[in-house]
Amino acid sequence: MSLNVFLQVVEIRTKLASLFPFAVGVLFSIAYFHKFQLGYTLLFFVGMVVFDMATTAINNYMDFKKAKSQVYKYEENIIGSSGISPKLVRNMIFGMIAFSAVIGVVLTIKTGWLFLIMGGVCCFIGIFYTFGPIPLSRMPLGEVFSGFTMGLGIFAMTIYLNVQEDRPFYLFLDWSKGSFALVGSLWAVLAIIWAALPMVFTIANIMLANNLRDLDTDIENHRYTLVYYIGREHGVVLFQLLMLVCYLVILIGIPFGVFRWPILVVFLSLPTVWKNLQLFKEELPHPKSFGYSIKNLIAFNSSYLLGLLLTIVLENR
Repeated sequence: MSLNVFLQVVEIRTKLASLFPFAVGVLFSIAYFHKFQLGYTLLFFVGMVVFDMATTAINNYMDFKKAKSQVYKYEENIIGSSGISPKLVRNMIFGMIAFSAVIGVVLTIKTGWLFLIMGGVCCFIGIFYTFGPIPLSRMPLGEVFSGFTMGLGIFAMTIYLNVQEDRPFYLFLDWSKGSFALVGSLWAVLAIIWAALPMVFTIANIMLANNLRDLDTDIENHRYTLVYYIGREHGVVLFQLLMLVCYLVILIGIPFGVFRWPILVVFLSLPTVWKNLQLFKEELPHPKSFGYSIKNLIAFNSSYLLGLLLTIVLENR
């Protein structure tokens, strides 16, 4: 398998969906909690990217195995069109998952059992998102699973690793007494959830855009996603609402202390996002339409990162 084919199997261009929650999580840890752990952060980054590549490879592998359309199987799916062995792809997937699991165990030993639980839940959803007799991605809740797993899960785990003192949440386990206690700060947890919502929505929109574009192909291949049930017209409305609500989340978060005033820089992205929303509606169901969900994710979350960075710089002057 050549490097180019490998990068297509894992769809390296789509990894922005996981990189933004990670990067925002790092800056939010510094801006809100004033904490940062370089070693844990770098180790988690490697494991996260490798596991994300594994889940994408699973998606392509399962689409190849379950495809009803021969045209899709051997001309559109990268495994069939490149002529690589499905067995090789399967072994590659096992290797990447095992590698990520080792990193997860190391971080659990260093930081506590709660990381294993959070990581385990995210990995379970990531694997069964496209694997199994009824993958989560073929169900109406695919957008929910992808948005919350990546947008909130990765974000919360990044904060958990960086904030090792005065933790917002922590699990105490006493094996000798058979007791446990989950402790933390309610307000800090609510702040984390609120700050994660824009990433939850922008990542869910990537899945939604994909399903809006591929509705006809999905029906042909027996994939009944949310768009199948609500229709393209309502799906487009939902796509637009999820994107615009991200700005409302920022505004509401300021008076409650989740964000500081420099975060308002996110509104510089609004004209670009609004234009992309209109172009997306016009282009559907052309394959080009999907790109606008990526452009919106980049536009909003890049300005989100800039707002947090300005918060950190201006508060430390």
